[in-house]
Amino acid sequence: MRLGEAIRLELHDVDLRESLLNVRGTKFGKSRLVPIHASTRTVLARYRARRLRFPTCRASTFFINSNGNRLERGEIHRTFYKLSRQIGLRGATASRGPRIHDFRHRFAVETLLRWYRDGEDVERRLPVLSTYLGHVHINDTYWYLSACPRLMGLAVERLERRWEARP
Repeated sequence: MRLGEAIRLELHDVDLRESLLNVRGTKFGKSRLVPIHASTRTVLARYRARRLRFPTCRASTFFINSNGNRLERGEIHRTFYKLSRQIGLRGATASRGPRIHDFRHRFAVETLLRWYRDGEDVERRLPVLSTYLGHVHINDTYWYLSACPRLMGLAVERLERRWEARP
């Protein structure tokens, strides 16, 4: 999910029974259902239980700050930078380093790498990843193929095997 999509999740958008998130108001004004892993469901259930016990909660959003209000981008980025410095992802005074959005990119690249390694038909599966990421056009998902040298290498290897197999 994009950061803005997560911030805008409402309590009723998080269906833990079905392990689904209803993502509304996306970058392109569309909505989509995002399945979540059982481990994510467990963490979100714990969070929801704590959140519902929050005495001064005024927000209808799923994620709130310590004052019971909806989260803001600036708060999230500051917390991310602080934590990334604490665990060594970013230097103590570095102004550059990993960004929150990089996790989304990493997810897409790792999914594509896994599909190539497992011998999946990536062309057939790409629309699934595109929908999951909330891309309007599949070309937006193809970009991940060119952005990662390892993916390009796997794609070339597969193409070469097909050429070699031709009579």
